[in-house]
Amino acid sequence: MRALRLIISAIALGAAFMVPPAADAQIPPAAEEIAQYRGLHAAAQTGDLATIKRLWTEKSDFNASDSYGRTPLHVATFAKQREAIRLLIEKGSDSRRLENDRYDAVTIAAVADDEESLRVLLSLGASAKLVTSRYDGTALIAAAHLGHDGVVRQLIAAGALLDHVNNLHWTAAIEAVVLGDGGPRHQFTLRALIDAGANLQLADRHGNTPLMLAKQRGYVNMVKMLEAANR
Repeated sequence: MRALRLIISAIALGAAFMVPPAADAQIPPAAEEIAQYRGLHAAAQTGDLATIKRLWTEKSDFNASDSYGRTPLHVATFAKQREAIRLLIEKGSDSRRLENDRYDAVTIAAVADDEESLRVLLSLGASAKLVTSRYDGTALIAAAHLGHDGVVRQLIAAGALLDHVNNLHWTAAIEAVVLGDGGPRHQFTLRALIDAGANLQLADRHGNTPLMLAKQRGYVNMVKMLEAANR
């Protein structure tokens, strides 16, 4: 219901897009799929490091995909199997691979608010700069949308593209406002973007800047932050 209210509010403000929540746009393996996993996918799901090591010696394909395009690394990230994530990458899993909905492991962790898995991925060279999802977005935009402020700070530190514009013509700063609830975590998210130097003059398709959108939604604290940043 909250997601529906946010969408309706966005439309009322002139953002004529039906945007599903980022979390709903991702499809983790269903129980039926997990039951059918064998080899690396099964080991990634359960965090079976011994099997991963054995399959590496047997030259298994560490970038093989299931029926939805998920590699073992995607599966391990959905399952929060951090040691498996580490081992898979060390043994050759490609952290840049996208599954069928065009999500990489970094964006999967970002949407899940999984700061520890994200920390592991970034420490092993996974990119915070990939264009992902059907909306041509980024992990940063997805995290800003959801108010995952700790994730946002990690991604910024890793060189995420602050001013990327997705195919809805929204930036991370815009999404933090227009798809946020104005509460503390979205405020912390917006503050992190402001402090990092995000361009606050970039506007949506209707010419609305983050400040204008915050005023329209009555997000008083966000308005104060944005007005101070624009001085």
